Formats: sequence, C-alpha cells, structure tokens
Amino acid sequence: MLSNLINPYFWVISIRNLLYDLKVLPSKRLSIPVISIGNLSAGGTGKTSLVRYLAENLSKKLHVGILSRGYKRKSKGYKVILDRGMLCSTLFEAGDEAYMLSYLFQGKPKVSLAVGEDRVLAGKRMIEELNIELLLLDDGFQHRRLYRDIDLLLLKKNDLKDKLLPLGRLREPLNSLKRASAIILSYQEVLPFEFTFKDKPIFKLFRKNFRILDASHHPPTLKEGESFIAFSGLGSNEQFQMTLKNLKIPVKKLLSFPDHYDYRDFKLDPSEKYLTTLKDFIKFPQAPNLYFFDFDIEIPSLLLFLENFFKEE
Repeated sequence: MLSNLINPYFWVISIRNLLYDLKVLPSKRLSIPVISIGNLSAGGTGKTSLVRYLAENLSKKLHVGILSRGYKRKSKGYKVILDRGMLCSTLFEAGDEAYMLSYLFQGKPKVSLAVGEDRVLAGKRMIEELNIELLLLDDGFQHRRLYRDIDLLLLKKNDLKDKLLPLGRLREPLNSLKRASAIILSYQEVLPFEFTFKDKPIFKLFRKNFRILDASHHPPTLKEGESFIAFSGLGSNEQFQMTLKNLKIPVKKLLSFPDHYDYRDFKLDPSEKYLTTLKDFIKFPQAPNLYFFDFDIEIPSLLLFLENFFKEE
C-alpha cells in the first residue's frame, strides 16, 4: 500500500522486524515454555480475556506465571503483584489490567503475576523466585526480545481494513501475521468473520455466560422501568456498548472515557445504578449501586492445539 511506503513508522517497524528475523537482534530464551498473547492493533481485541482463559485452564496442571508490562502503573521495574494466589500489591503499583487479572486469581495457588518493562529479566526472576512452570506473556507480539514457543495473535474484523499508526490503529502491517503460531478471530458473537492465512491454524473466540454482578458477586435487582448508566475506559468502548445493546441490557446513558482512565473526577450519584467493566470497576471503592459486566470465553480446539504442540516439542 502506498500509505505504508510514505509512512516513517512502517519503515521503522519493518527494519526492526527484519533485524530480529535475521537474528542480528537476538531473542532470549527462558528455561520454561513461553506463550505470547498479542495483537496487531492498538486497542481492545480481547487479550486480557484470552490471558484469563489460558491461565484458568493451564493452571489445572502447571504453575502459570503471567507477565505484563503494567501499563500506566505508578511503579518502576520488576514487581510481583500476585504470588501464588496471594495479592501483594496495589492497583497503582500494578496498572489496571495487571491488577484486574490478579484480583480474579486471588486464592489460586497455581497462578502468579508480575510486571516489568524488561520482560527477559522479569521472566527469569519469576522462574527463580516464584517457581513458575509456564509463562504467559501478555501483549507480547511486538516484544520480540523475549523468545516465545507459541505466538497467539488476536485479530479483529476491523484490523483487516485498518492502516498503520499514526494513520490508523495497526501497530504492524498485516504481513506480520506470518510470525504467529496461530490466529484467533475475536468477538465472533458480535462481528463474525472468516479469514485464512497460509499454513496458519485459525481459531474463533466466542464470549458466553454474560452476567452483571456487584462486589459480592450478586446480580442487581432492577425495578420496572429502571436502567443503568453505563461507562467504560477501554481501548474500544464501542465494543462494550455494542455488547450491551445486543444483549438488550437496559441502559439510559452511555459514557466513554479514554483507555486506562483513573476516574479521579468522576462521582457516582447514589440515586442511580451504574454498570461498567471489571477493569473499570476495580478503580472504585465498593458501592452498592455499582455493578460490573463479566463473561467467559470459549475458543474451540485451542487447548487441544496447545497440548499437541507441547507434546511434539
């Protein structure tokens, strides 16, 4: 595409990838298997949901470590957020997505989570200090300095017609799909689409078991005619809003905030009921009128693919 050829970002990312492909820039191996979860676009494609799904399932047999950069956190360097199911840090030290995952896996002794800008160093420390047996590298597709055994790449329908940053939301051109071990087509229950890529296994991600809960994991009781004020600060607020609409959840007002918003100046009206995402919910003190929207995901045959891959290694 002509837009790529005149885009300086295209040349920077292409040269960097070429240097890794030629092994001029080395990728460092860890002593345990590494599964990277990533995407091509800036914004929400379901990475955190996929990390949660993999950790829930793989921790049935192995001590799983989740490694995140900890975007927008107030701390620096390597920091353990969840130590074998024990939450040992704060939202501000972890960043919202890392803290949300740690919140979900409290009490799960076979899941640990740490954050760190230097993923190689952080991965080594997690092995030495936490005794993890498998590493999930959150948002790792572009972080090529750490070698991964499997690269799982999430793809949204809109990615196929998007442009590279800064003209669009793509962090890499579509030909980078060739690096993926497998491609996962995201949000099939909202925007179903078909896609093939030569010699790449393709899986589909479906969301299911949608639910609305309070801090005690109880559902709300809505009086006749009552509805929510829904808000979110995500990479794709439209995805959240579209889901609420498709599920016919009663919403009288939709509020959108930037990704990783801190809500410092946002006050809840006690006379209203509010609905948000779990990522946003954890930023508020417990409130009787605040609920979060949650769901499970299903990716048929993905776990079997991973099991077979590691059998062959």
